[in-house]
Amino acid sequence: MHHAADILLTLFIIFVAAQVGAEIAQRLKLPGVVGEIAAGCVVGPSLLGWLTPEQILPGTPLDVLAEIGVVLLLFSVGLETRLDDLKKVGKSAMLVGVLGVIVPFGAGALWAHGEGFEWIKSMFVAAAFVATSAGITARVLQELGVLQRIESRVILGAAVIDDILAMLLLGVVSSLQGGGSLDLQSLLLTLAGAIGFVAIIGWGGAKVMRHRSAWLEAPINPHSALTVVLAICLGLAWLSTRFGLAAIIGAFLAGMIASETRQRDELEHQTLPLLSFLTPFFFVVTGAKVNLAELASVDALVMLAIVTAIAIVSKLFGGFLGALSLGRRAATIIGFGMVPRGEVGVVIASLGLAAGVFSDRIYAIIVAMSLLTAMVTPPVLAWLLKRDDSPDLTAGRPDVKG
Repeated sequence: MHHAADILLTLFIIFVAAQVGAEIAQRLKLPGVVGEIAAGCVVGPSLLGWLTPEQILPGTPLDVLAEIGVVLLLFSVGLETRLDDLKKVGKSAMLVGVLGVIVPFGAGALWAHGEGFEWIKSMFVAAAFVATSAGITARVLQELGVLQRIESRVILGAAVIDDILAMLLLGVVSSLQGGGSLDLQSLLLTLAGAIGFVAIIGWGGAKVMRHRSAWLEAPINPHSALTVVLAICLGLAWLSTRFGLAAIIGAFLAGMIASETRQRDELEHQTLPLLSFLTPFFFVVTGAKVNLAELASVDALVMLAIVTAIAIVSKLFGGFLGALSLGRRAATIIGFGMVPRGEVGVVIASLGLAAGVFSDRIYAIIVAMSLLTAMVTPPVLAWLLKRDDSPDLTAGRPDVKG
């Protein structure tokens, strides 16, 4: 009973901190997600210590709850994403995803090698520069109500491609770091499986749901549509991990499939309470994972500033080049939308620490870089989107309700 009471107290602290942080951020004209991440830094081990390092380790109840939160967030984003809309920006999304991996990886590897790492270890460090955090950007786009815009579609499509390439790249550098030989056939099979999973689930699932959504209401339960699609969400989130992808990709695909049903508006309304409760845990726990003590020196802060600048500029440049055909303003928005590393960088940094590639200091810098890109990007992205008047993809479409 005492253990259960402690867990409830921790959940209370996180939830209240998230609400306070979001409120302060919004009053400062910043997206709420910035306040939630900052709240995690405050209540985490580095400052107030209300959350201990043991409580936020991978596999702990808080970490699992945070994972569920981001899975539901990407599911809700998928609900507002139609397959036909993604098809319209497919070429741009592909270019943004590919260049958004190549440029940061090259820049990160050069920096790490310049710091004295061997090339193989440099590539492991560079992997932390690569993967965009779809959860961070998706939350900002959702808060601003711009998920229907062309730039948002390109960002979300590129994030899926980005994740496939990032996971493949991590497999390559992990294999090389472990001293093993590079199994090209295995990597190609992994890539084919990941692409096949996304294509079959995304295209095939959307086609089935478009014409067979009535079966969602077959059970007696009045909320059967919601319960069925949530089951699909959890199932696809798990299945995507079996194909070497992040769970959030499966959740996003589940939402995209559900967006083709005639119950779409009802599902969006019913998921709002779940999002309000669960997603703050993800952002607070993400903020709590940074260890500020490792950054308490001028040298460390200078290195952090350099790493963060490289991370931002390289991702912005790669995304900008990939989306340049849409115009300079749209390309800038898309480039910034791809900048946040968030939890993906934290995961790769954790793997690097466990493998002995990173020292505690480099680990702290990589984690802090991931969180800084997650905190810096939302206000810039919000400012760019509010100043831009580009049309959205659904303008004039009778099949889309407001």
